[in-house]
Amino acid sequence: MLATSALARDDGRFANSPLKPWFESLHSQFGQCCSDADGYVVADADWESEKGRYRVQLDGEWVIVPEGAVITEPNKIGRTMVWKHYIDGHPRVRCFMPGSMT
Repeated sequence: MLATSALARDDGRFANSPLKPWFESLHSQFGQCCSDADGYVVADADWESEKGRYRVQLDGEWVIVPEGAVITEPNKIGRTMVWKHYIDGHPRVRCFMPGSMT
């Protein structure tokens, strides 16, 4: 998997970032994205859209993105991001923000 940590990780490195309030405001139907989980940038090869549905590769597994996890507001960073959590040892998507595929 080519996902890497991004601005959403709040360990103090981005305390003065102009995007910090925006990241903190992101939420899906499953709750806030940034406050409880780290966000990861997803490489274009590790996500896809078909018939209006998304799926993303997380930890070597292709995971269907629930409709309620998709963030629909404009993506201010332009890169695809995912916030994940685990159920029974398998990754699940809490929030997903599509970027522009190149």
